[in-house]
Amino acid sequence: MTASSPRRRVRKLIEVALPLAAINAASAHEKSIKHGHPSTLHLWWARRPLAACRAVLFAQLVDDPGSHPEHFAGEAAQQQERERLFRIIEDLVQWKNVANETVLHRAQTEIARSLAWQRGETAPQKPAEVRSYLAQHGPPICDPFCGGGSIPLEAQRLGLRAYGSDLNPVAVLISKALVEIPPRFAGRKPVNPESAERSRSEGWRNEGAQGLAEDIRYYGRWMRGEAERRIGHLYPKVEVTDEAVRQQPGLAALRGEELTPMAYLWARTVPSPNPACRGAQVPLISSFVLSSKQQIIAIPKVNDASNNYHFELKAGVTKEEMEQAKKGTQAGKRAGFICRLSGSPISFSYIKSEAQAGRMKQKLMAVVAENKGRVYLPPTESTERIAEKASPSWKPDHELPLDYHPFVPPRYGMTNLADLFTNRQLAALATLSDLIAEVKENILKDTDSGDYEEAVTTYLAMGVSKQTNRLSNLCFWDNTGQKIQQVFGRQALSMIWDFCEANPLSSSSGNFIGQVDYLANVVKASPKNAPEVSVMQADSADSIPHAVPFVVATDPPYYDYMAYADLSDFFYNWLRYSLRSLWPNLFSTVQTPKAAELTALEHRRGGKQEADAHFLNGMKNAFRNMLASDSHYPITVFYAFKQAENRNSGTTATGWSSFLQALLDCGFTIDGTWPMRTELTGALKKRKNALASSIVLVCRPRPEDAQEATRGQFVSALRRELPPAVARLQEASIAPVDLAQAAIGPGMEIFSRYAAVREANDQPMAVHDALALINEALDEILSEQDADYDSETRFALTWFENQKRGFSPGPYGEAETLAMARNVSVAGVAEAGILEAGAGRVRLLQPAELPGGWNPASDDRLTTWECVHHMIRALESDGEAAAAALLALTPARQRDAARELAYRLYAICEKQSRAADALRYNTLMALWGDLSRQADTQTTPQPTLALPEEE
Repeated sequence: MTASSPRRRVRKLIEVALPLAAINAASAHEKSIKHGHPSTLHLWWARRPLAACRAVLFAQLVDDPGSHPEHFAGEAAQQQERERLFRIIEDLVQWKNVANETVLHRAQTEIARSLAWQRGETAPQKPAEVRSYLAQHGPPICDPFCGGGSIPLEAQRLGLRAYGSDLNPVAVLISKALVEIPPRFAGRKPVNPESAERSRSEGWRNEGAQGLAEDIRYYGRWMRGEAERRIGHLYPKVEVTDEAVRQQPGLAALRGEELTPMAYLWARTVPSPNPACRGAQVPLISSFVLSSKQQIIAIPKVNDASNNYHFELKAGVTKEEMEQAKKGTQAGKRAGFICRLSGSPISFSYIKSEAQAGRMKQKLMAVVAENKGRVYLPPTESTERIAEKASPSWKPDHELPLDYHPFVPPRYGMTNLADLFTNRQLAALATLSDLIAEVKENILKDTDSGDYEEAVTTYLAMGVSKQTNRLSNLCFWDNTGQKIQQVFGRQALSMIWDFCEANPLSSSSGNFIGQVDYLANVVKASPKNAPEVSVMQADSADSIPHAVPFVVATDPPYYDYMAYADLSDFFYNWLRYSLRSLWPNLFSTVQTPKAAELTALEHRRGGKQEADAHFLNGMKNAFRNMLASDSHYPITVFYAFKQAENRNSGTTATGWSSFLQALLDCGFTIDGTWPMRTELTGALKKRKNALASSIVLVCRPRPEDAQEATRGQFVSALRRELPPAVARLQEASIAPVDLAQAAIGPGMEIFSRYAAVREANDQPMAVHDALALINEALDEILSEQDADYDSETRFALTWFENQKRGFSPGPYGEAETLAMARNVSVAGVAEAGILEAGAGRVRLLQPAELPGGWNPASDDRLTTWECVHHMIRALESDGEAAAAALLALTPARQRDAARELAYRLYAICEKQSRAADALRYNTLMALWGDLSRQADTQTTPQPTLALPEEE
């Protein structure tokens, strides 16, 4: 029986079960991959991990064995077949296997087999035949919000055609460079003279886009060499002087040597607010520490007579000196800075007024040079003077939005894109950009192709664009890793007070050749034998390929989470300058298109209501077009959004509400939901309760015979079906910060199955109200788990929650009354080791106050509270291995209870705005899966989440 039979709908694997733990582990690991990873092609925001995209596409296209009793008779045979498919996915998601032809062939064969069953044909088996079959008969994958191109790339890797589109020209260019251009030149020999000669003498192996990658490297190096000839004088070598040796005696062996500078460390300055200083410029410095590893700090030396100062460097400082140096000239959190000359406070409002008046300047603190490591040298007047005299041949002229909160520099007078670069940076970037046209002419001399030179120069222009992210006065020096950090550590333009200026002509952090090598590595790693993919610039309402049946897999914008167009203007201006003649349609506008961008940004729409209406209507148009997708397959949508909105009706998320309302209004029902770990944050954001997961929604058109329900029936279904779904999420170690979002999925599965849910007044229930009910149900579920805890833990939990007490002390009498209600005494709770009582006061012990050496296996009064907080103590003081060792000693029942308690405590802390405590519990649960694997002495099967069967 085929999928087109009216008697039975063929369910896909993603609608039944997935090896979620393996997918999440591979997605998390992928964040640490650099060499050849597509994320290094060019920055794009909110990229989905390739592992997650690959797994979702595979499971979206492959039939669940339960749909084929004619091939797999009985539940046992069907489950055995699922486990076999899981093993294919577990291999498929590993980064080491992205170019493994054997692994890819197994996956492609399964997709072809399901397609053949659908068509009533015999599935091919040989690799070439499978690829041909998929290219000819496989449904093309359509992503109308392709962004950085992850979904089209993984469709291509699985042997399928794909259509990608995006309104943003920067996103379109990135996707074209990732998936459209490399297949066009696969197998082509490089044309540069060096490689051409080598291929003539040594032969040439047809290895995908390797030839294109070699030409990118060669002509990128030519650009770098030519740039050094033209602007090398702006980056002269720096001498290790007698003065440098006096300040750092350890440099004596280098005395007199001239070293290549790799970075210049600057401090912004403003006139002192103290009139006695007569307008002298004073530094705004977040930290005087230049190198934590080498223990080198900068010390401002003040000349009392002239009100001038200079910086000296000191190495091998004491711990106390390092701690003091970390404070820089800061006055404290949100308090501004301290004038180094007079000790007067410098408020942020004063800094803004001076900066807006054009009186914010900069002063060189130190130069970092190359010499088998990092050498820190004191600045000289000539070094600073050379930087100030640089004159760019061109600079962007683009006004930044003044009313967009994540853009901070405009508040300090940096209102134009050019203000985000020093003159020397502008000169370097303009020179590299001007060389793009010359590279094109050089390539034309080396080849007779009419479009190959356009491909190479496109990548090199992207290299210059990448360079801007490391060559701006919003970059900063990472004094731990001793490297230059990018502008976009997050989706914003932050204000950097002591900034770092890279030398693009060096061979160290932030240099131009490094950017080119990243590009070439990605091109070289492009999928081999890949079908061609089409990427176009289009609004999501106009980008659906109606000509053929297609399958939708997409990752739409996240409400007001970020202003993609405003952010990408940072790159767009430089790309347009270099590539407008090559890509005239893509760069036809002065700025990136913003009017039609599908976001809910108030600064662009004039208010919250207008922004929400724009987002809702745009999403409806997009989803309405998706209804035309191939009926044999569900659509899949990645979505990640966190924005709590408290109203009398309960807690909801505006972004989720509008997004889901559009989806349901267009006639879709949610057939499955999967929380995937796609938002793992990097080192710069580890101290935040940042969202870590996306929800993958699996959607089908709602059946025409769907029934309506009353509000009471919907609530009853929630109470019946949501608890086991939440339990599965907790078993999969979903981070507490993600639990409320993850629970939206199974809750909306229930809500969307009905044609409508009727309120008491017979009006249909809005998604906003349904979300509030789902969150209420989640709160009830977490609260009901309290009954499973021991008496001491139930006391501690209630004490912790009541009146926002947390770990703060409270009256003994109140504690004793509460303890009696829990069938325990304060003395008993103290004896259990979690509480301190004395002088009429009672308080819970902080994790750091708990004793080391605790063993849950030998504790004769073991409590769940202890298990959670001793693990936090071990994690914070001794790391993951120590926490895992404690978990290994914890009885299995207490493990489950501890996991549930951590979720409960996080929820309490989040509601009461206790961010520091919330972060502890979230961190513990985010690592729970890893800790459990370390704790287990034997390898055990990874838990598999299964969706409930259809009613």
